[in-house]
Amino acid sequence: MKQRTRILFSIVISLALLLQAVPSAGQATLESQISHIAKEVNGRVGVCALVLETGEAVSYNGGERYPMQSVYKFPIAMAVLEKVDRGELTLDQQVRIDTTEYIPENGHSPLRDKFPGGTSLTVRQLLHYNTAESDGTACDVLLRLLGGTKKAQRYVRRLGIKNMAIATTEQIQVANDLIQYRNWSTPKAMTELFRIFYQDKPLSEESTALLMEHLSPSGVWFNRRIKGLLPPGTPVVHKTGTAGTIDGLTRATNDAGIITLPNGNHVAITIFLADSHAVQKDREATIAKIARAVFDQYAESE
Repeated sequence: MKQRTRILFSIVISLALLLQAVPSAGQATLESQISHIAKEVNGRVGVCALVLETGEAVSYNGGERYPMQSVYKFPIAMAVLEKVDRGELTLDQQVRIDTTEYIPENGHSPLRDKFPGGTSLTVRQLLHYNTAESDGTACDVLLRLLGGTKKAQRYVRRLGIKNMAIATTEQIQVANDLIQYRNWSTPKAMTELFRIFYQDKPLSEESTALLMEHLSPSGVWFNRRIKGLLPPGTPVVHKTGTAGTIDGLTRATNDAGIITLPNGNHVAITIFLADSHAVQKDREATIAKIARAVFDQYAESE
């Protein structure tokens, strides 16, 4: 039944996007705004936003492939929590982490930095490091618990997500800048995954609440990108992703999640910015401007 519901909702999304061929005045204005903002920055911009309660949607290069970077830690966390729900793992289960599993020094890993000689952590702690702190080492350990990237890939396929590839570990991705293109998604696919997570609720109530908590980190750094220009206090759950900058080129600056609107509706939104020579401030400002344009459009909708 859940699979049938997902398929039907996917059809609704597709129809909503097709209907944009004859957009309303407001929709046309939003599309124009996004296009204008996207063209102001160097790089490839991809956007897909969907109002969960109404099916209203907007897409800009929504069917193109973009490197996910750390946004892929969201579906990996979902896959691990499914194993918890099935009783194949427990949140308090201890997991040994050897230094051989640590990602290279140029990759982000607070876990590695805190425990230079290796350590043991619970699955719950690993999930926090993976999602809330975007820890590459924790991500790879969770992939080990899953049985590899193919198991994570199969999980998203079972949810009905087709245009997304989880193909390599963080350790491999960090070591070679070009490898990140193997872990890709379209903006439409990532937005659909957030819709499934929030609306279809494939995970248990406890697992959903835990992941929602991890997707709601606090702090100045997390108030940029999607949250950057939204009214203070606007509820947002989201996962960012960022590539390193090499010779002035940043291959991925991403943010994806769900915004709660003042009218009580929810917008699942994905904004990917790939292959950009712009500085980080400008890349993040582009994401913030697009998110605000989407917010303003749909906050006024009834």
